[in-house]
Amino acid sequence: MEQTLCQLIDFLKEKMPSLSVIDEDYGQLENIEDEDTDMYPLTFPAVLIEEAQTEWSDIGMLAQKGTCRLRIRLIIDCYDDTHATSGTTQAVRERNEMRHQLHQLLQGTCLGTDAPLIRKSSKFFTWKHGIKVYEMMYECTVSELVKETRTVQKPSLRVKMGVKV
Repeated sequence: MEQTLCQLIDFLKEKMPSLSVIDEDYGQLENIEDEDTDMYPLTFPAVLIEEAQTEWSDIGMLAQKGTCRLRIRLIIDCYDDTHATSGTTQAVRERNEMRHQLHQLLQGTCLGTDAPLIRKSSKFFTWKHGIKVYEMMYECTVSELVKETRTVQKPSLRVKMGVKV
């Protein structure tokens, strides 16, 4: 699964050079104000990727196929004053264009997966300090094979037979 994450990070780095941060999501946004938590600073715009959950089923020979859900969050600092009379509503359009570009890159892409990424849900919300979060859930199919076969050594039985005369 980590291979898929690394491939996604490299893919987005190449295709969206305007992003300041592309990283695994390990709580950077939620801990943005926590001075006691040691992590790299979160700069904007950023994309955080989390492999939220994988449901596995056996397909035989120690192999499994899974449906993986990925949470992709585009995070943008919205300091711009975008009310109707401010004359800066262009910032809203630009944020939506970035969100749409990210979706276009991800939708239908196969990066280390058996099937393409398909968006399943999205929600947009505002975070502290005027940060806008565009959260999208994608699903894909992955498989994993245990390469080494394990053998269980059977206990040996010894039978002594004797004849009494």
